[in-house]
This record gives sequence, structure tokens and C-alpha cells, in this order.
Amino acid sequence: MPGPAVGPPSDSAAVRRLNLSRALRHIAERGPCSRSEVSAATGLAHGSLTALTADLIDRGLVREAGLTPAGGRGRPRRQLALVPGRVLTLAVRITRERLQVAVADLAGEAVHRATLPHRTPQGDPAALARAVADALREARAAAEAVPGAHLWGAVLAMPGPVHADGAHAFSTDFGWPGPVDLTGLVRAELRRAGTGEGLPELPLTLVNDANLAALAEYRALTPRRATPPRSLAYLKADIGVGGGLVLDGRIHTGGHGVAGEPGHMPVAFDGPVCACGGRGCLALYVGPEALTDAAGLAGLRASAGPDEALRALGEALAAGEPRALAALDAAGEVLGAAVLAVTSLLDADEVVLGGYLADWHRWLERGLAARLSGRRALADRLVPEPVPGVLGADAALAGALTYGRDAVLDDPAAVPSPGQVAE
Repeated sequence: MPGPAVGPPSDSAAVRRLNLSRALRHIAERGPCSRSEVSAATGLAHGSLTALTADLIDRGLVREAGLTPAGGRGRPRRQLALVPGRVLTLAVRITRERLQVAVADLAGEAVHRATLPHRTPQGDPAALARAVADALREARAAAEAVPGAHLWGAVLAMPGPVHADGAHAFSTDFGWPGPVDLTGLVRAELRRAGTGEGLPELPLTLVNDANLAALAEYRALTPRRATPPRSLAYLKADIGVGGGLVLDGRIHTGGHGVAGEPGHMPVAFDGPVCACGGRGCLALYVGPEALTDAAGLAGLRASAGPDEALRALGEALAAGEPRALAALDAAGEVLGAAVLAVTSLLDADEVVLGGYLADWHRWLERGLAARLSGRRALADRLVPEPVPGVLGADAALAGALTYGRDAVLDDPAAVPSPGQVAE
């Protein structure tokens, strides 16, 4: 995840980039506002801020938005506002059956949306790369048609662990035997097709979809809290079991890109053997295969696939079928054990559930409460109430767009002045 420099910047160019970011972030989050207000909030000297805002205006990121009374005898203050349409971010969420695509500006306003089915075979990352490249070409054409807009790049949201290099993915869901340089394959497909000749190569960043969903849910949750949470743990289940960790508004991936991933957290040391080499992993109890089989839908899953079995499980829950309810009670208890482990280790302020864990939260509550009640009786404040996410199936795509927006706000100097080519 892009972020501010750690420690003092090493040179004047780095200092300027950091200060540009500080100024632009304040205007984006609190604007319209005056230069004096930005100076007071950021600690930037007024003279420096004048030059910084002139730079941001020249890049088309900020505009002057009229005058407001200064109060007292001072002259009216000229307001500064973000120009959200100056930069666009492209996002693609990859699932086993479809690609969700969006192009949006810095305010989150979409200029292009599409859902594209793909039938790429298991174990063939090149076929998936071709499908993603086709989606990117269509979306890029929509972005290039917006007058005056600069396309920052594309964020690819992928299930499964993603290496810290933002390029390599590990995906058992797609039948890949090892790490795959998905961004490299997509770039090769874009070059092979020759689309976009004369245009800069489209920057691509690969990020785990659950991490992006966690980021989006954190941003959606923060305005509803009197004090923004410092940390959020996100646990989701859909095509698999995953999660993410957000600290101080930033995705935290750890040293190998798997921080906050609960799917292979052991919740039963004498449990069944998992494909990861461990035993009793959370995914073996709350994953789609485990849940649908426990509800008596193993035959439907085998014949029609897990998506159809999950749909049938949802209908069974709504109808109050005892076997379905019992499956969710048991899953809720196991999920509660995972919540206890996560909150004990990370001391997370919030725990948010996503995917069908959010959709079926009311049927998981009884099992969750049974597992959490003992700890709560002793230290209620240390166990946050798991709450369903509010973004549903759009969380990962929204997080990808948020990730791109953050990258622009972190480095405004990468946005060229209109009519110029970025360095």
C-alpha cells in the first residue's frame, strides 16, 4: 500500500513530494478551505504553501473556488477545492466466473462500469490474463474519452495471497500450482494486442481482494464513529475464506503479504487435514464447501457448483430449515473462536464480517455469542462485537478504487500538468 515516507525524507524532491501530499490530502478531505486553514492544519509555512498550491493548481488537481469572509477585519479568503475529475483510477475485481470493472474519479464517481463473464480454465493463468487485458482495454478507452482526465493506473483485486511486489499471486482457487506474475502476463497481452500505441504503458498493481475490501469497509465505517478506529480486522467468506487488517487507515500485509488472512488459522488442532498442510483450519468449517455440505447440500454442490449450493443454503436459512440453521450455529461458534484469536493477538478496535458472513450474520449470531460470552464476562471491552460490512459484494472493487485514490494523494507530483506527459 502506498504511504507517506518513513522517517525524514532524504532530499529536497522527496520533501516537496511529501508536502504536496499533505496539502492535497487536507484539501481533498476538508475542502473547500483557505490557504491559511491548510497551513494551520498541516504545519506548512504559509509561503511554502503558496508555492505548493500553485503547483497543485498547475497540475489540475486543485482549483480556486471563490471567496469567503475572513471574519473580523481581514480580507476575504480565497478557497481551494479538489478537482476530482482530473485523475481517474481503473479497478478490476477478479473472481472465478466474472470480472467486475470500474473507472472512477477522485470522488468515487464512476465513468465506466462493467461486469464481464469469463470462462477461463482452471490452472491456466495466461487465459485469465487475456480476459483481464480485454477488460482493461475497454475500460482504458472509456477513461481516455474523458476530457482533461489523467489515468493513474489500474488496481487488480485478486483472491488469494499476493506478494509484496504487487505482481505475483498464489491462488489455489484458480488451480495455480505456485506464484504467478499476473501483472507481467497482463502487460504482455496488452503489448501483443498493440492497443494504446503512443500512450504510456498502463501501470498495474495487484492486491488481495480481501485486503481491499477491508480498506473500503474501514473508510465506510470511520464516519459513523465518534473516534475513528485505529485498527480493523476483516473476515470474509465467498469463493474462499479470507480477510485483511487495516492499521491507521492503511492496509497492513505483513512480511509475506498474508497478515490478517484467517482462512488457514487453526481453530481445532485435532481437526481435518487441510490442503495447506495444517489441520483444523477455519476455511474447513466456514468455507463454502464446508457450510453447504453441513447443511445437506453436498450433492447439489457436486452437480451444480458451490455458487448454486450457497444460493440454496440462503433459501434454506430464510425458510428456517433446521439442518441449515444448525450448520450456521456451528459455523458461528467456530467463527467466534477465530474472532477471539484475532482480537487477542491484534487488539483490533473493530471486527467486520464480509461476503456471506455478512449476509447471514443474523444466523451466525447465536453461535458467535456462545463462543464469545465467556471472554466478554471477564473483559467485555477487549472483544468488539463482530458487525456485518455495509458494502456487500462491491467492497473489494470499492477498495481498489480507494487504493488508487490514496496513491494519487500520496504522490501528486506523479500527475502531469494538463497537456504534458508524466515523467
